[in-house]
Amino acid sequence: MHRNHPYIRLKKLIEHHADDIMIADYHHLLKPLKALTGGSSGDRFPSNNAVLRMQKKFDDSHRRMENRIRSIPKFGFPPELPITAKQKLIIETIRNHQVVVITGETGSGKTTQIPKMCLAAGLGRRGIIGLTQPRRIAAVSIASRIASELGQSCGESVAYKIRFEEKTSAEPLIRVMTDGILLAETVQDRDLLAYDTIIVDEAHERSLNIDFILGYLRTLFVKRKNLKLIITSATIDTAKFAAAFDNAPVIEVSGRLYPVEVRYRPIDPVKEEKGETTYVDEAVACVESLQQERRFEDILLFMPTEQDIRETCGRLSRRCSGLVLPLFARLSAGNQRLVFNPANQQKIIVDSRHQICD
Repeated sequence: MHRNHPYIRLKKLIEHHADDIMIADYHHLLKPLKALTGGSSGDRFPSNNAVLRMQKKFDDSHRRMENRIRSIPKFGFPPELPITAKQKLIIETIRNHQVVVITGETGSGKTTQIPKMCLAAGLGRRGIIGLTQPRRIAAVSIASRIASELGQSCGESVAYKIRFEEKTSAEPLIRVMTDGILLAETVQDRDLLAYDTIIVDEAHERSLNIDFILGYLRTLFVKRKNLKLIITSATIDTAKFAAAFDNAPVIEVSGRLYPVEVRYRPIDPVKEEKGETTYVDEAVACVESLQQERRFEDILLFMPTEQDIRETCGRLSRRCSGLVLPLFARLSAGNQRLVFNPANQQKIIVDSRHQICD
């Protein structure tokens, strides 16, 4: 073995500066180097041109990582969010453990703040911080919110990717996507080398996609020791998640709730039996009653089917004031985003039961 051969020196350089280049480049450079400098092929070295090409790739990767570090904007954590009180604990735990389980009730701020805490923990430099969401509308709205908190427009440091739509830059630090998109990426990037962190949000839903992702990552950790995983759940039953990943640490965060007035408006069973009234009729009558009481706060209605949503919206538009907006899975992403846009009038959103629950 020729210890001073440029190929050997390059291999040592890459191993010594592993943390200074992109994860994908580290694996793509080191794999052929190990193959050519070990075993029975140890005496065979590539040409000097090949060494120069690999050296250039190393230098480019180092510059790319430096540019990513410089592109990280200044950011903070909103003091009114409950998760901010535990930011130091979460950041330190992420640094020291490969897997972290975080449980937080609705309103804790975990979805928008954990990606930023990953940045504060030194992640997002060698690879992208991936955040998965069960639904398209959540992925788009969360990406916009995180970008806003970083003082940027969506598509710069924060990207999103959903079915048939993507908004990104050449070097995003954070990518918000549906869990189906992440699964699809494993076809081309089996080791997920584009990422240094995966955040699986809403893990308590235990959908087929979420279970596949967690199982895939558990197997992948054998090869990807430098991949971080954060599992977030809205339930307190996190023992199964922690046990599946060698008793990973669990951090609990309190929620933030608002007072809700509950009114019961039962359907007359006799009228319902005779077909004289339906739940669509009662929902429209309820909105009319609230407006007659001069209650013009925004309203969210749940309906079981797309047909019910369309029928309810049609009736509300004819009989009530305000901006009436439908929301269901087959609606285009542009029309779905309308529910989050500010309006100078009351918004009445008619939603499917599964579209905005998170």
